[in-house]
Amino acid sequence: MQFEVWAPQADRLTLHRAGATHAMERDPERPGWWTAEAEAPDGTRYGFAVDDGPVRPDPRSRRQPDGPDGLSAVVDQGRYTWRSQWRGRGLPGAVLYELHVGTYTPEGTLDAAAERLGHLAELGVTHVELMPLCPFPGTHGWGYEGVSLWAVHEPYGGPEALKRFVDAAHGLGLGVVLDVVHNHLGPSGNYLPVFGPYFTERHHTPWGAAVNLDAPGSDEVRAYFRGSALAWLRDYRLDGLRLDAVHALKDTRALHFLEELATAVDALAEEVRRPLFLIAESDLNDPRLITPRAHGGLGLHAQWNDDFHHALHTTLTGESQGYYADFAHAGPAGLAKTLTGGFFHDGTYSSFRERRHGRPLDRTSVSAHRLLGYTQTHDQIGNRAQGDRLAATLSPGLLACAAALVLTGPFTPMLFMGEEWAASTPWQFFTDHTDPELAEAVRRGRRREFAEHGWAEEDVPDPQDPATRDRSCLDWSEPAREPHARMLSWYRVLIALRHSLPDLSDPDLSDVKVAFDEEARWFGFRRGDVLVALNLGKETAEVPVGVPHARVLAAWDPVEAPGADGVLTLGGESCVVLTVA
Repeated sequence: MQFEVWAPQADRLTLHRAGATHAMERDPERPGWWTAEAEAPDGTRYGFAVDDGPVRPDPRSRRQPDGPDGLSAVVDQGRYTWRSQWRGRGLPGAVLYELHVGTYTPEGTLDAAAERLGHLAELGVTHVELMPLCPFPGTHGWGYEGVSLWAVHEPYGGPEALKRFVDAAHGLGLGVVLDVVHNHLGPSGNYLPVFGPYFTERHHTPWGAAVNLDAPGSDEVRAYFRGSALAWLRDYRLDGLRLDAVHALKDTRALHFLEELATAVDALAEEVRRPLFLIAESDLNDPRLITPRAHGGLGLHAQWNDDFHHALHTTLTGESQGYYADFAHAGPAGLAKTLTGGFFHDGTYSSFRERRHGRPLDRTSVSAHRLLGYTQTHDQIGNRAQGDRLAATLSPGLLACAAALVLTGPFTPMLFMGEEWAASTPWQFFTDHTDPELAEAVRRGRRREFAEHGWAEEDVPDPQDPATRDRSCLDWSEPAREPHARMLSWYRVLIALRHSLPDLSDPDLSDVKVAFDEEARWFGFRRGDVLVALNLGKETAEVPVGVPHARVLAAWDPVEAPGADGVLTLGGESCVVLTVA
């Protein structure tokens, strides 16, 4: 086979393979590239030495059997025999489920997670969104410090296990989305700078020098990240990618990297004849991200909507610290604004940023499915000091109200694993750094961060303690017992309604009508013939739905349909879905 590597500043390149050494030659057709021919069946270990330096993994390694610091291994992508005939499943009408392989089951592997996919099919979700799978130090971690962006973390099962997982998911009618990190690489095992200018001091991010998307050499760097993204979609038959923190991709070129990537993904979708999509995580509140390229946008297919989360979270919990402050001050009016306009900060002043933030979204032209709505994510749970879920502090009734807002609202819903049964297990920040100095730095940094917010050091879990990860694993005995079974049933009912009622998949934001009474603590909205009423207070509320004799489709607690006066009597901390059809 032909080995190749981009190392534009090197004088010599050497391939080390199976105990043999091969001098590599410059590629006359591609400046900066080096090639060598050598026999290498599947599993062959190899690496590259730049200018007689240490042997390092291939930047485009498909497998790292011994972790980020070890040799790469050849992967024959044609060895796996796919069983499912999958035509794809697009984003419109989707319900996503964010899943962390390492804590979805106690085993923490892709094969163990695949055995639990039947639960998700019965729940009614359409896509599993896997948190990052690229290799990282040790066994357990969130995955956002990965390296080798073409490889699968070996403790999860490696590349073959991912194919088995995707195959099993597709066989159950579930699409698979992968969270990928292009904005930085982990502090351990990142050898890209040895090979070329993958990073630039022109820009800086919270992780240091930025990925080089616009400085000299950036053509090949962009090709590296673009090629990695396409490889996941093509070789593993994934249905989409979630792009982590795209606001940290610093790119001043006329053709932004995200537009270039979206164009390439759309072309691949045409080639493989199935829908593919990109979902951005962004705090820019810039509609251009999800505006089609034909209308001057970057052409990404969707983005997470943290504004909706923040508005809902503050309405439910009353929390007002940090970036929650503006949302808490706005109260239910802020939630109403996000439900009808997408963004809360759309050019308004952000007290957290001490400046104006965002830009209005044209709700007459941007489909609501391009925004993802959720009550909980790995970030919003795991970045709390103790990793506590909403279930730790909210009543089952309020959790049911939150589910109703997400699953009958205008945005593409996304759940975080275990949310559907109000899991009692926390989801905490955990690492498994093999470098003692780095491990201690992370431990101290985590405790120092939360000490500034009044937490005692002993109350902040040690990320390096294996017990922190173990506490974060789902307890699969919970869904079969109360109060978890009732919540799971409620989620199944709401998801089934979303799939069966066209009004709940209508992408028209301008058709969402909202009403609320801040003092009485009720909130309601209408989408076509569907009415959703929530009582977030503890006392019974009289909710003027304005439609006499509307029919109850689903209710958290028993409730009578509104009478001739169109008034609904709704018990405390409860919710109902009605139809006027």
